[in-house]
Amino acid sequence: SHIMSEYVRMTDTERDQIDQDAQIFMRTCADAIHQLRTEAHKGVQSSQVKEHRTAVLDFIEDYLKRVCKLYSEQRAIRVKRVIDKKRL
Repeated sequence: SHIMSEYVRMTDTERDQIDQDAQIFMRTCADAIHQLRTEAHKGVQSSQVKEHRTAVLDFIEDYLKRVCKLYSEQRAIRVKRVIDKKRL
């Protein structure tokens, strides 16, 4: 209830800004993961270190994908609400 009341008070401009910032942040994170993956495979290291770094980066990348999916679902709900309001 308290969360919903704050949600209603947010303007569409504020929501658009949050969406834009979130997309930029997710893209930045994906780029950083890609860069880390490239750097992790450079240099001479043991196979155990390479496997560990690959596993950690896979985990981080999977987490980012789940966050992006959640964001997309939330955005879809927002778009649906806007469309439903226009129909009324």
